[in-house]
Amino acid sequence: MSELPRYILRDCTVFADRDSKIGQASEIALPVPEEKMEELRNAGMVMPIEVPMGFNMLESSFKLTAFDPQVITLFGLKIGTEKEFLVTGALAHEDGTVVNASAYIRGRMKKPDHGTWKTGEVGENDFAVSIRYYRLEVDGRVLVEMDPFNVSIGGVSQTAAIRAALLV
Repeated sequence: MSELPRYILRDCTVFADRDSKIGQASEIALPVPEEKMEELRNAGMVMPIEVPMGFNMLESSFKLTAFDPQVITLFGLKIGTEKEFLVTGALAHEDGTVVNASAYIRGRMKKPDHGTWKTGEVGENDFAVSIRYYRLEVDGRVLVEMDPFNVSIGGVSQTAAIRAALLV
């Protein structure tokens, strides 16, 4: 194994409803998976502990310097409509190897913020997406996959026992 730095993000882009935004996206925020924790101190315990109670909602966002009509029309769609967003990154190792990172996102655009328009300055448009499905892959390996009913880490379901206890 190389001792040189690896998996350094060199470049990235976003696809909104399968339409490439290469050259238009200035910033992309991937979802941040976070366990929902509750403090618990039952009888006989001398200190509380945190216990996992599921996961918090996922959200993603991206900024475009383009005032892109295609992206703007992904907002406010009828109930039950979800759209796909794909974030891709080029991760480079210092030995010259380059691998792909892909974040597959499905959900609803909940906020198109067109920012401040000012003559002589690049305008930024911020878009926030409420996520219903998320999968993160690096070099073809699934690291995280989440939906409202299942969470898999490294391809192993972390909620299978709970689902089995629920008879689903």
